[in-house]
Amino acid sequence: MDNDIERILYSRDDIAKAAKRLGKQLTNDFQDKRPIIISVLKGAILFTVDVIKEMDVYAEIDFIDVASYHGGTQSSGEIDLVRDIGSDIAGRNILIIEDIIDTGRTLKYLIDLLKSRNAAEIKVCTLLDKEEGRLIDVKADYVGFSVPNEFVVGYGLDYQELYRNLPYVGVLKPSVYTN
Repeated sequence: MDNDIERILYSRDDIAKAAKRLGKQLTNDFQDKRPIIISVLKGAILFTVDVIKEMDVYAEIDFIDVASYHGGTQSSGEIDLVRDIGSDIAGRNILIIEDIIDTGRTLKYLIDLLKSRNAAEIKVCTLLDKEEGRLIDVKADYVGFSVPNEFVVGYGLDYQELYRNLPYVGVLKPSVYTN
């Protein structure tokens, strides 16, 4: 798999430091709020685990799975709800943990969905923020790294369900997905 990577953007150590930094911020901001942390599957699971291990707050965790890439390298623009949360979020403080915010469509979909269920407050934490790719005006409250407008994989992010298990985030060689 390493041979398919053009260059590493964020090492295992870089990611661990970001998770620790964000965990401290989230601990301060969510103290006494008892949030429901919603991890966006599949990509955010590794980041979610590392961040919540650094948080010292009472919190519940739930999972939601949405799809927009459908195996390609760009968002299709259509969001499919694959797996819904099981929690009643009415009146609750919500922390969405994402792997990457690119076009903003998925995040807007998630925020609108949770607002329609009467969440009290919705905050967003993302490992990667690709602002150059943004088509919808949404912002994360907590960001691990800003990432260039390239196709990245690793540490939960995939191409055709592969590369999620790389311990770093890297740029996938175009030759891998243009053949």
